[in-house]
Amino acid sequence: MPKRKANAEWKGTLQDGNGTVALESGAFQGLYSFSTRFENEAGTNPEELIAAAHAGCFSMALSAELGKSGYNPESVKTDATVHLVKDDSGFSISEIDLDCDAHIPGIDEDTFLTFAEGAKKNCPVSKVLAGAKINLTARLKN
Repeated sequence: MPKRKANAEWKGTLQDGNGTVALESGAFQGLYSFSTRFENEAGTNPEELIAAAHAGCFSMALSAELGKSGYNPESVKTDATVHLVKDDSGFSISEIDLDCDAHIPGIDEDTFLTFAEGAKKNCPVSKVLAGAKINLTARLKN
């Protein structure tokens, strides 16, 4: 199986410094800083990149499982929201919300929801993020 790489470089102190993050494939390179992570300044941050990875993985996992069972999804769109929280022990990712809209001909709601729950549990990114509570809202849009 392939190995995937990305890199990040941080320069300076936490609040005054800045960094860059880049994917090995060249598909993305972006700036990040204290303000892009903890405030609302334009730029990316680690949590946003985790959200993108989780949304992409979940959508692919759901499509794969549906396809194996004879359902051919027209589309699976997933938004992921990563909750970064601070408590006495520091910062952590407490929850991730997956919000999915799917167009899948010929499937009933209960069957779809069973597949969606399975994808939430079994996609590789969900597995690596199992320390956070993963919430799922899935809607069948036919």
